[in-house]
Amino acid sequence: MHQTILIIDFGSQYTQLIARRVRELNVYCEIYPFHHFEEALSKIKGIKGVILSGSPASVRDSGSPQINVELVRKKFPVLAVCYGAQLIAQQSGGEVRPSSHREYGRANLSTIKDGELFSGMHTGTQVWMSHADTITKIPARFTRIASTSDVDIAAFKIEDEKTFGIQFHPEVTHTTEGKILLKNFVYNICGCAGDWTATSFVEDTVQSLKEKIKDEKVILAISGGVDSTVAAGLLNRAVGKNLHCVFVDNGLLRKNEFNTVLATYKSMGLNVTGVDAKKKFYDALRGVADPEQKRKIIGKIFIDVFDEAAHTIKDVKWLAQGTIYPDVIESISVKGPSVTIKSHHNVGGLPEKMHLKIVEPLRMLFKDEVREVGKALGITGEILGRHPFPGPGLAIRIIGDVTEEKVKILQAADDIFISALKEKDLYHSVWQAATMLLPVQTVGVMGDERTYENVIALRAVNSVDGMTADWSKLPHDFLAMVSSAIINKVKGINRVVYDISSKPPATIEWE
Repeated sequence: MHQTILIIDFGSQYTQLIARRVRELNVYCEIYPFHHFEEALSKIKGIKGVILSGSPASVRDSGSPQINVELVRKKFPVLAVCYGAQLIAQQSGGEVRPSSHREYGRANLSTIKDGELFSGMHTGTQVWMSHADTITKIPARFTRIASTSDVDIAAFKIEDEKTFGIQFHPEVTHTTEGKILLKNFVYNICGCAGDWTATSFVEDTVQSLKEKIKDEKVILAISGGVDSTVAAGLLNRAVGKNLHCVFVDNGLLRKNEFNTVLATYKSMGLNVTGVDAKKKFYDALRGVADPEQKRKIIGKIFIDVFDEAAHTIKDVKWLAQGTIYPDVIESISVKGPSVTIKSHHNVGGLPEKMHLKIVEPLRMLFKDEVREVGKALGITGEILGRHPFPGPGLAIRIIGDVTEEKVKILQAADDIFISALKEKDLYHSVWQAATMLLPVQTVGVMGDERTYENVIALRAVNSVDGMTADWSKLPHDFLAMVSSAIINKVKGINRVVYDISSKPPATIEWE
């Protein structure tokens, strides 16, 4: 049983970031939306402390997110951030009023009076504010422990209990000593040991999988991506040859990727079957240009191919999936599941169709933690360090309808771009790189002849988690070299452009 910090989400854009910061301290935590608060208290064992998140809502509004804070006060240490602090103050008889001006951006703590939460922090330290309300009066037994020039009650502590409220965000990098504050809370105030590591996760998860699955068979679709590969590594260590992996070639992978990844999987000792289904996907995609329709077709054909492969294995009882924690949070978030979930992320059709029990060994990990677990398992850096690649593959990097000929053109251009990034030691300085085949033909000159051929767009971005991204400032001579190589070596291409759009407003993929 892990020592756990429970994080209650009131809808803040920063809630996942709080969790990531706590996990970086090797302390396990879970996020629950406010309307699952009492469920979380009864369900989670080993709670050592509670963090209440911020929110875009105002505690003064009817219908604003509410919980009964009395259920945790005095029972567990509590750190209430921004909205959470205002909620505790209001419920205890304090006053929360609109700020005279919206307090957003950098500020400095002009006074610090607490030796527990602020231990090791400096007067004048920079913090990040993001609120339209402010606590103007605190109740009896509340003590002000920090101020800024504009916010008198920037932080408070309740006497005779380990309950703290702060009106700034320690989880963002703009709060320069925020990690110290969180460390003080989880280590010194909550008493967490900081022993939740990738190695301990592997040991605990492998043992849990052995107890859950026993000697029954498991099937897992693997894609060459980080999540499915790490899930396979954990299951392989737990159940060995009772894990049956299926790697489907949908004809939309990168050049030579199917064979090279399949060889890597076999070298890992995985019991893996490769399925060549290129023709089925090409036939189904013929004449289809709408991106969402492409995704639905690819998802349906994949389920059919995977189900067919599963039926060749007798007595399978479990379906393993590479679900990770952001997917879980999304499904029970304050706002509910997203209105539009891209079809290739929604694998919900598999369990119902196949009538199997579900096992998701990564469901409580963030992406960066999945990579750390992969390292602990000894999985090659070639896979763990791979750029993200979309589920529908090159189908959504071919703008317009998909044909086998277009796929080969794009594979050749993409291979030149990705290989050059690796050769020039630029691959790992870019978060994701992609090549798009555009439905545009332009005039060109090759030798003494005029040409009328296709355009390739190169895309490279830097990001932390894909939620926002900036275009990568690749050297001009590098781009010139790649452009020249693509035009000279890939028949059918006479122009190369570079996408310098950031997200937002542009997405990383074009479709």
